[in-house]
Amino acid sequence: MAPSRASKNYQVGGVNVANPYNINTLSKPENYGKQCVRSLTYNHHMNQSYASDVCMEPIFWFVDNFTHLLGPFFVFAVICLTTAVVTICYWIGLPYWWSRNRYMTVFLMIVGHWLLLNVVYNFYKAASVSPGYPPEKELIVEAVSICKKCIAPKPPRTHHCSVCNRCVLKMDHHCPWLNNCVGYHNHRYFFLYMLYTTIGTLFIISFGFELGYGVLFLDETGWKEMEPLQGHPVRFNLSGHIIPVTEMNDYEHDGMAPAQHDLPLPHPSDRSETIHGAILFMALINVATLFALGSLTAWHSTLITRGETSIEAHINKSETKRLAAMNKLYRNPYDYGSRQNWRLFLGVTRKRTWWRHVLLPSSHKPEGNGLTWLAYDSASDNADEWP
Repeated sequence: MAPSRASKNYQVGGVNVANPYNINTLSKPENYGKQCVRSLTYNHHMNQSYASDVCMEPIFWFVDNFTHLLGPFFVFAVICLTTAVVTICYWIGLPYWWSRNRYMTVFLMIVGHWLLLNVVYNFYKAASVSPGYPPEKELIVEAVSICKKCIAPKPPRTHHCSVCNRCVLKMDHHCPWLNNCVGYHNHRYFFLYMLYTTIGTLFIISFGFELGYGVLFLDETGWKEMEPLQGHPVRFNLSGHIIPVTEMNDYEHDGMAPAQHDLPLPHPSDRSETIHGAILFMALINVATLFALGSLTAWHSTLITRGETSIEAHINKSETKRLAAMNKLYRNPYDYGSRQNWRLFLGVTRKRTWWRHVLLPSSHKPEGNGLTWLAYDSASDNADEWP
């Protein structure tokens, strides 16, 4: 006997569901909502991933058409925030440490200016240096595919940037804070900027914590006790401050009423309020930057160790899953080992040193031309071409 229409199951979105016309099934609001969502993918030419892409299309359109217009404002914001942080360090932090320990102040000035020099230099280079583009109207023998948007040859590790509207060599991503793509020629500057900014914020938090804690929680910019009160009986005035008592007078026994003192209440000055606001601003900005750039720096460090970019990380992940289903092992062809990956990325090759070309600003260019890449299995066979 054939099943009735009310009890028959259907395939909706690849999932067995009850008959959508069943009154008992659709009586509950949550079931009705699930059926509406699944009905969007109820055919052979549609799936949930495609439906989500369609819903995200307005966001993609906005990013592609307006990111390049907002880029200059993001760059200006970075410059203003950096300038504000450095100004507050000179205005509040420098006098604070100078009054405590002058030798320590000299040390902090040297380290702080070293960090500031690297931050400013690498940000400028990352924003101004071209990431590198494939040559136009030329035969590219290294091309491995054709860009569907540029309709032009595409070398290995090259990807199309929808914001810049052109292909970028070894593209990692488009950074709105730089108003520039991060690619073959400026990837090192971008990473070092993040690294030194993260170290700089940690430096400010570490050596400004005591000052910030005192201002924000202990109100050290207001009234202070000037005399030691050890061994003295004390009272608290109307404002809550400690007053030493030099003459004892037991009002309960002599019948005298307690004396009334009209003492002025301390009011915070405009300068103390400004300092409090500046310290609060520093705390929020530095903590937020430490978490945001710190996590991003850690992520890019992992990518560099594996010899891949942000885009290649997704591609390699998909290829790993695809080949794993076929009982095959996938290996990134540009992974030469963690040590060699870092040397190539930072350009510490051909007698370059970490002290001169990493710890200090350096404009040296990456190895190669960005068009040709040696795979890990052929690197040892091309010793003459290997850095």
